[in-house]
Amino acid sequence: MSQSSSYLATLERHRKTFAVLEHHKESAEKLLELTRECLKKGGKVIFLGNGGSAADSQHLAAEFMVRYKQERAPLASIALTTDTSILTAHPNDYEFETIFERQILGLGKPEDLVIGLTTSGQSENINLALKAANDMGAATVALTGRDGGQVKDIARLPIIINSDETARIQEAHMFIGHWLCEAMDEVVLSGGLD
Repeated sequence: MSQSSSYLATLERHRKTFAVLEHHKESAEKLLELTRECLKKGGKVIFLGNGGSAADSQHLAAEFMVRYKQERAPLASIALTTDTSILTAHPNDYEFETIFERQILGLGKPEDLVIGLTTSGQSENINLALKAANDMGAATVALTGRDGGQVKDIARLPIIINSDETARIQEAHMFIGHWLCEAMDEVVLSGGLD
C-alpha cells in the first residue's frame, strides 16, 4: 500500500478539508435561514446531484422527511434522483442534461429551496436546474468543490469546498447537510416554523 493511500494519510487529508469548514460558518447560517424561510412559507427543499452526490441528496431528503435526531414533524423535501421512471424516460426522450431542469419546471415553485450537490461545479444538469429555479424565484444553493466551477456563478448561495479530492468534498458536503438537519430539528422544536 502506498503511503498516500494509507489510513493515516487519508485521515490527514480529511482533517485538512474539514479545517476550512470554519470559514463557511456564515454561508452555513445563511443556508439555515433560507431553509427556515422556505419551509415557513410552505415551500419544500429540493435536493439534486449525480452519482455519490445523488445518494447524498437522497440521504438528506430522507433526514428531513423522516427525522434526524429528534422527534418532530416531517419537513417537506424531495430528492430528484429517486424516480427511476423519470430518470430513464427523460434521457431516452430528450437528453440527460435537462433531467433535473424538467423536474424543477414541473414540481418547483417560488417558495422552494433548491440545493444542488456537485463536487466539480461543472455538471450541466445541475446548472440548468438551478437556472430554472432562479428564473421561477426559488432560492438556490450549490454545495460544490474545487474552484466552484460554473455553478458558483449560478447558485445564489455557493458553498465551495476548496479541495480537488471528490471524497473529501463529499464528506464536507455531508457534514454541512447533517449540521443543517440538526439545526432544523432545533428550529422546529423551538416553534421557529410556526
